[in-house]
Amino acid sequence: MNKFLTIVLLISISCIKSHAFDLDMTVDDEIRKNYNSSKLINDVGITEETLPSLPAIIQKESNQPKYEKYTPAPQVIQAGNIKIHKGTSFNVVNSTKISDWQTKGASVKFTTKTAVNTKKYSIPAGTTFSGEVIESHQPQITCNGGLVVIRVRSMLYKGQTYPINAYVTKANSKKVFLNNIKGNRTYLKTVWKKGNWGRVMFNKMMTLTVNLGGEGSTLILSPFPLAYGTLCFGLNTLTSPISAFFSKGGHVNIPAGSQFRIKLIDDAYVN
Repeated sequence: MNKFLTIVLLISISCIKSHAFDLDMTVDDEIRKNYNSSKLINDVGITEETLPSLPAIIQKESNQPKYEKYTPAPQVIQAGNIKIHKGTSFNVVNSTKISDWQTKGASVKFTTKTAVNTKKYSIPAGTTFSGEVIESHQPQITCNGGLVVIRVRSMLYKGQTYPINAYVTKANSKKVFLNNIKGNRTYLKTVWKKGNWGRVMFNKMMTLTVNLGGEGSTLILSPFPLAYGTLCFGLNTLTSPISAFFSKGGHVNIPAGSQFRIKLIDDAYVN
């Protein structure tokens, strides 16, 4: 039976016709030749306007440090070619009142009353010096006086303003140390004033003692007023330095037209 099936299978295979398939490439060549992409887009109706917009591209900030463009510092040019040496002093008068009520930054002005003549330059009378208050305070405890510190910044010379750097060495015809215009320190004066009550009381009790001792009937009472006056005088003398410690000194109050002297800290240059 198996042999029979094998024979039938071989006969069937031999009867099958073999077919060969050839690929015709001429159709593909014709399509490539007539293909137009632009025409295809127009036929379909797709244009640039109908295309969806692309998502915005977000640029991330760089963590790299940003460097600014280097700009060289400007060179300092001297204001003029005539040099006024540092240490030069000018006798002037203040144009405005100066007091310890003025706050920091308040402007002050000085004017020369007489001309200053040298071989290289001449500073005429009426030359204006401008400055400002750089520090001030009113009288303080311990009988400390008020304070005004002035720095002169510019000079108006022959109609042109020149920068200068100067300070005050004399104010109201009195010498000024370290540019500090000080009110009077009144500690000793205040101590004497605070002790005045004890002295007055002692004098009164002394007078009463003398009067009581002049009469025989009151002679026995005469030592008591003297003892009381002495006690008051002693206690007041001991406490007056302490009470004076909490008192304040004098004010700085210089009227306009007072005599000042200013001195250059640095060289100044004018034309």
